[in-house]
This record gives sequence, structure tokens and C-alpha cells, in this order.
Amino acid sequence: MDTAAPIALARPVQRTSLQSSVVWGSRVVTVGGGAPVRVQSMTNTDTADAIGTAIQVKELALAGSEMVRITVNTPEAAQAVPYVREQLDRMGVDVPLIGDFHYNGHRLLADFPDCAKALSKYRINPGNVGKGDKKDRQFGQMIEVAMQWNKPVRIGVNWGSLDQELLAAMMDENSKRAVPWDAKPVMYEALITSAISSAQLAQELGMPPEQIMLSCKVSGVQDLIAVYRELARRCTYPLHLGLTEAGMGTKGTVASSAALAVLLQEGIGDTIRVSLTPAPGEARTQEVVIASEILQALGLRTFVPSVTACPGCGRTTSTTFQELTKQIDDFLRAQMPVWRNRYPGVENLKVAVMGCIVNGPGESKHADIGISLPGTGEAPAAPVFIDGEKRMTLRGETIAVDFQAVVENYIQQRFGQGAVSIPG
Repeated sequence: MDTAAPIALARPVQRTSLQSSVVWGSRVVTVGGGAPVRVQSMTNTDTADAIGTAIQVKELALAGSEMVRITVNTPEAAQAVPYVREQLDRMGVDVPLIGDFHYNGHRLLADFPDCAKALSKYRINPGNVGKGDKKDRQFGQMIEVAMQWNKPVRIGVNWGSLDQELLAAMMDENSKRAVPWDAKPVMYEALITSAISSAQLAQELGMPPEQIMLSCKVSGVQDLIAVYRELARRCTYPLHLGLTEAGMGTKGTVASSAALAVLLQEGIGDTIRVSLTPAPGEARTQEVVIASEILQALGLRTFVPSVTACPGCGRTTSTTFQELTKQIDDFLRAQMPVWRNRYPGVENLKVAVMGCIVNGPGESKHADIGISLPGTGEAPAAPVFIDGEKRMTLRGETIAVDFQAVVENYIQQRFGQGAVSIPG
């Protein structure tokens, strides 16, 4: 075999953008300018319920959300924001809060200065900040409050709430072209124009450009890719990515993964959110898990140890490997809020749980620690590989418990101090 050059590992490119900071107390989350791509999420509680909102914010933060957005839509919600912040501080949760404003944000920020102060960032939607002569004035009022409290803003445009006056004007202009565009490209242009012109207006009012972030959210995968490629070409503001309504379950997960992966690989995107519709009874934290997994799968960030697992086939009629994989994965995720501080670097751990002899030993050797469970007709023994070498063989009814103990011991020895006995 002779090739001109070795195959290079595909890596995301790096887009040059301004760097912003979202701050609460001593917690500073940098965005853009080469900082890691940040994970955001949003509560679905009534913000007026300060206790319930604080509890959900804590859950999202523990799941890995680095900023959490909350709805501020009524005087009651605005009045509750400082109490939400107070409850979080009491619980030791220093995650920055983003206030999501629509229609009446200019009034709420002016009437409730404690709310404006307690938030770390404001989201402004130029599509519904006001109409006619009121639009620029009310937008300006929000920018003035942001500058007063030294808060960054995200100017977030959605195609579901796009400035209709701007869209109508651009449609009229398009009709005068010798060869008019189709309607969708005009809408793309309106989204981008709304975001960038609003950012320019904020700068004219005195806001530093590094305090401004942009988003242009749509609900279609190809639409999102097209809009953000052009948005990234035209500006250097940090960009927030996400489908505006991704959907539920596998549809929402796949659509978000497909759209965000393409853009992130091209270096586009400084913060992301997966706007997943939770299934009945499903935790809100699932959107954080998916966003983190997208970044980890692309090699952009590491949040939790990765578990490589056998998909199963006719050689693995036993469900042991499935049960063990879930048990180990759930265990690692549950421990991460504590392990992040106790065992620095543990998020880079690679674990393999394989179901038969075909790929089991090989995959286990590639992992930091792996187990190859017996397939159908194979001897009831499970070799365990640590750092590429076979170290022991587990047998009997307690393989799952024993392997979990092996994993815990490995983590303590490699990333921390002390060790527990290794079953052998």
C-alpha cells in the first residue's frame, strides 16, 4: 500500500468571532473568540413560581447547561426573578440566568430594576419589540437598560415571529427585480437583515459589539444551515445555534443533530440549544444531554465518559450487555456533578461494554476499560481489559456489580486518590 499522504482526521474549523462574557458573581462564561461552544437550555416552568423555577434551573445546570434561559413575560415573572436567583445562590448553583423577553420587555426591565440586575443576559426579539415608531424606541430602551447594568444581549430572530413590516418591504423590493427570488430566499434575507441591522442599531446606541450575540432560528434543517452560513459570512458577532422547534423524541434529536453538526463542523456556532419537546413525564434535562452529546460526538467538548456499546445481533440473545451498558452509562452520568471536581479529566474516560467475542476484545482494548460479555453459546466468562491489557475475567451472577466496582476503582486510581479492591 502506497499513498501520497496519510488520511487526516476531520476536525471542525474555527470561525473568527468576537468574545463575549456572561457573568454571575465569580462565574464567568466566555462565549465566542475561540472559547468552547457553550450549552444552553430553557426552563418550561412559570417563572412566577420562583421555587419551582429554581429547582428546574438547578436540574438543568447539574445536567451540564452552562446558561439557563427563563421566561420573563409578566410583572409577576419579573418580580420573581430576583427570588429565583436568590434560591439558586443559596443552593450553590451559580449558573447565569438569561431573561427571555417578548412584546413588553422594555417595560418590565424599566419597572423591575432588581430583575434587570439579577439576570446575566437579555434575549431580545426584534420581531415583536414593537411596531412602527415604537419599535426602535422600545428596542433602544432595552439596550439602555442592558448597558446600565453591563449585561450582554442576544438579538434573537425567529421566522415564526419575524418583523412583518421588514418582510413586507423586502417582498415589495423583490417583486421589482427583473427576476424575482422565490419566497424562501427573501425570508432568509429578512431574518439576517433583522438580526444584523438590530445589532448595528445597538452599537449606534453605545453598546460594545462584544456585548452582542445573534441568532436566526428556523425549524427546518436545510433552512438553518443556509441562514447561518450566510449570517456567519456577514458578521463576527458570536452566534447562538438551534432549531426553533426541533420536535419530540427521535425526530427532534435527529433534526437537531443533523443541523447543528454540519454548522459546528464548519466552525459556525458559539452556543447551542436543542429545543426538544419533552415526552410526557420526560425530564427537561434531556435537551441538555443531547446538546452535550452533539458536541462530544464531534470532538469539540467532553462532558461525560463515553460508553462504546455493542448494538446486538443473533450472537447476543442475552440482554446482559444491554442492561450493563445502561447501568454503567446511568451511573457515570449520575456521578459527574461530583466527579467533575473530585476527579479532573474523568470526562475523557472511554468505557466499552461488548456483547460477544467477535468485536468485544478488540473494542475493549481500544477503550480505557472494557468488558467483553459472552455471546450465545460462548463460555460464561467476561474478560476485562484495562489500558489495552487483559487484567481479569468476571464470572457468575454478579458480573454487572463487579464490573461497576472495577470502573469505580479505575477512576479513583487514575483520576484521584485511593482505591477500592478490584474483584478478580
